[in-house]
This record gives sequence, structure tokens and C-alpha cells, in this order.
Amino acid sequence: MDGTETRQRRAGELGLRYTLSTGRLPRASEDGPLSVPESQRVSPKPLGTELSRETALSIGLQVIVPFMFAGLGLSGAGILLSYFQHWPVFMEVKDLLTLVPPLVGLKGNLEMTLASRLSTAANTGQMDDPREQHGVISSNLALIQVQATVVGFLAPLAALLLGALSTGELDFEKVKLLCASSVITAFLAAFALGMLMVCIVIGARKLGVNPDNIATPIAASLGDLITLSILAFFSSFFYKHKAEQQSTSGLECSDTGTVSVSALGPAPYHPGSCLPPPIFNSMGDSQSSYSRYLTPLVCIGLMALTPVWVLIARKNPPIVKILKFGWFPIILAMVISSFGGLILNKTISKEQYKGMAIFTPIICGVGGNLVAIQTSRISTYLHMWSTPGVLPLWMKKFWPNPCSTFCTSEINSMSARVLLFLVIPGHLIFLYVIYLVEGHLVPNSKTFVVFYLLAGLIQVTILLYLAEVMVRLTWHQALDPDNHCIPYLTGLGDLLGTGLLALCFLISWLLSEAELDGILEPASGPP
Repeated sequence: MDGTETRQRRAGELGLRYTLSTGRLPRASEDGPLSVPESQRVSPKPLGTELSRETALSIGLQVIVPFMFAGLGLSGAGILLSYFQHWPVFMEVKDLLTLVPPLVGLKGNLEMTLASRLSTAANTGQMDDPREQHGVISSNLALIQVQATVVGFLAPLAALLLGALSTGELDFEKVKLLCASSVITAFLAAFALGMLMVCIVIGARKLGVNPDNIATPIAASLGDLITLSILAFFSSFFYKHKAEQQSTSGLECSDTGTVSVSALGPAPYHPGSCLPPPIFNSMGDSQSSYSRYLTPLVCIGLMALTPVWVLIARKNPPIVKILKFGWFPIILAMVISSFGGLILNKTISKEQYKGMAIFTPIICGVGGNLVAIQTSRISTYLHMWSTPGVLPLWMKKFWPNPCSTFCTSEINSMSARVLLFLVIPGHLIFLYVIYLVEGHLVPNSKTFVVFYLLAGLIQVTILLYLAEVMVRLTWHQALDPDNHCIPYLTGLGDLLGTGLLALCFLISWLLSEAELDGILEPASGPP
């Protein structure tokens, strides 16, 4: 088969409709399309023309509602993080803040990747047959449970390592608390969001809406809220049990008639002895033992379920390939997000960065949402119009001119423009919501707003261009962009968003200080 002919053939002519499975990319066959039993055939749909008929208006109308819904969810996540940062566990275990971006970023590493894979499968007809649909869904859900458990265990280790390098201290008790909180958060969030993604993709397909345009924003809208809430609840739960363990095993007598407990504060003194009554001792010993082993048991129990998920995932051969070779992108993305978490950890408690906790989920989430939509769209486009390892003639350059990414009439360039145009209006609406709810906790200067909008625009522009580059590179290597690009890009979005946001706060504070000095100098000068 001639190479040019292969590149220009449509997906249906290459048998892609029946050979493409999520996670594995088909190669062009010398024997022509694979035959499919008559009982498994589904009515063909003009898949390629569905994308070609899309206009900027239709893309915008499909994207804007879930994007705004996602933004409101991100605003809620920012308000929650601002509230949670004052909880005792977040104030005592500072590395928990470092853990927030990589854990919240799991929606990009796992849920958005899952949504992109399912959207591609739905758009290429993979989920039209009920039996095939069940296999694709069960194997993909099992896969993200494996990935969530492993990454949930590695994320706190990265956070602790970064914290130890910056402070020179490492507390083993904090290691247990962070690992247990992270693993159970990743496990439960992955399950809840995975089920939600399945429902959205199937529903969108039945309603005739492109899942690429709506699945990833909705994943983000609830992903941050669910993940932050689970993390705060379980970390606080484990922290209280740790405090109870200390109160039953490490009581100290004081001269003022109180029993000092470092985690809980003063406790009532029992006259005649520093020790509580015998019944309290016996209960305390039992509770202390229970609290001591609670966090390790949670980690071991959830890790023990991993072989079960692996067995389910292995029923789909393409998923086996991801289980073997798909770890590097999500682990590297987790490490990149952890550096963003370190920036958040170092700035969140300083006065000049007041409001950092509220805006971090918003700026990181908006960038991640938009670049995930674009990546999923380009991936679906290539699945329909080309074969792995072979780029279409009009996408031959690995490093395209930025103007061709944003300023041509080609469908992917048009969608990039639509997504870029959503940045400023979206952020303005989210800012307005934040000022209405928590206006006293955030800067109210016009300077900050201008720099914040500029930072958001720079972040999304960089990410959309990198999406075009990375999808081309991964496709040229016969790798699936759904699995390899979105984790990197959302991780970079977290790092860029957090870094640019910290810079906005710093510049705004420096300018306000300079303006204040300029006002005070004439007032204090000679008359």
C-alpha cells in the first residue's frame, strides 16, 4: 500500500472502527480492513465529516457550558482550600499542602486521560456495541484504580522528599499520615470520577454531542471539589487518631495541675496522680494500639486490592500495554505538579501572597481543562484521519509555527482559537464569584486583576502550543496521545499556573508597597 494513500485514507477505510481499542494504536494492515462478524457489525457513521462540519460557533457552544460549570467548581475548590488551610492538620503537617496539586492533578493524569480515551473510543464507534462497551469500560476503570493506588502512594513520598530537602527534617509519623491520606483519597476520587466519566461519555454520544468537548471540563469541575474534600476529611481523621494515640501514651504531668498533650492541648488533671483512672488506661492502651496501626493498615489494605484490578484490566489486551508502559507519563506529571505544590507550600502562609489558596485551583484547573480538550480533539482527529506512526501531510512539522497553531482555517487551529478566547471572560467571571464570596481574603487592586488575567492567557497559550507539538511527537512514535500527552500537559499547567500566580501576587505587592512609599514620602517631608 502506497504511503501517501495510507495517510489520506479515512478511518473507516482502514478498519479503524473495529480495530481501535483504548490504549493501543492500530497499524496499517497490508491485508486491508479486518473482517467483522455480521452479528457484531454496527451501522456506519460519517465520523470524519462530523469533525469537519464543526464550526467555531458550534465548538464554542458545546465547550462554554461545561467550561463555566467547571470554573464554578474550581472556584468552590479554591474557597475550600482557603478554608482547609487553617485546619490543625494542614497547619501542623505542612507537607500536606505540597500534596494538594499532585493529588488534585490526578484528574489530569487519570480521569482526564480516561475521559479522552473513552471519548476517542466513542467517536470511533468502539462503544456502539454493548458487549464491546462493557469490556472497554470495565478494563479502563480497573486501570485507573491501579494507577490511582500507585500514584497515591508515590505522591506523598515526593512531597516529603521535597519538604525534607527544603527544611532538612523528616517525621516518620507524618510519613504514615500523608501516605494513608493520599492513597485513600486517590482511590476514592478515581472511583467516583471514573464512574462519572463513563456516564458522561455514553450520555454525550447518545445525545449527539462530541464527548471531547464536555467530558474533561466536567471531570475537572467536580474533580477538585471531591479530591480536596476527601483529602481534608481523611487527613483530619488520621490526625485526630494520631493525637489520641499521643494522649494515651505520652501524658506529662505539669506543675499547674494539667496534663500536657502536645496535639490536643491541656486536659483535665485527676487529683492525686498524673495518670487517669485505671479504666481510662485500659481503654487507652487498646485505642493507642488501634491508632498506631490504622494508617499502615489503610495503605496495605488498598495496595492489596491492586492485583484484583490488574486481573480485571488484563482482560483487555490494549490496557495491558498501558499497565506495562504507561507509568512514566503519570509519574513524571506527578513530580512536576509536586514542584507546583512546593511553591504553594512556601507562599500560602505569607501576607504578600494572601489569597494564593483560593486562586491556585482556578488558574491551574482552567489551563488543565482547556489543554485537555484540545489534546483530546487532536488525538481523535488523528485516530480518524491517519494511522499511528504516520502524520498527515499537513501536520508533518514536529515544531509548527505558532501562527499555524492559532491562525489558520484548519479545524484544530480553529478550536485552539475558541479555547484561547474563553480564557479572559472565564477568569473574569470566576474572579467576580470569588470577590462576591470571599472578597475580604483576596487582593482587590486592578493591578492584580490585570496581571492575573495576563498570567492566565500566557499559561493557556503555552499549553495549547505544547499540546500541538506533543501530540505530533507521540503520534509519530506510534504512541497514543490520550495516554501520554494529557498527564504531562496538566502537570505543566499546575507548575506554570502556580508559578505565574505567585509572580502576580509578588508584583502586585511590590507595586502597592512602592505606591505606598510614594504617598508617605511627601507627607513626611518638610512643609
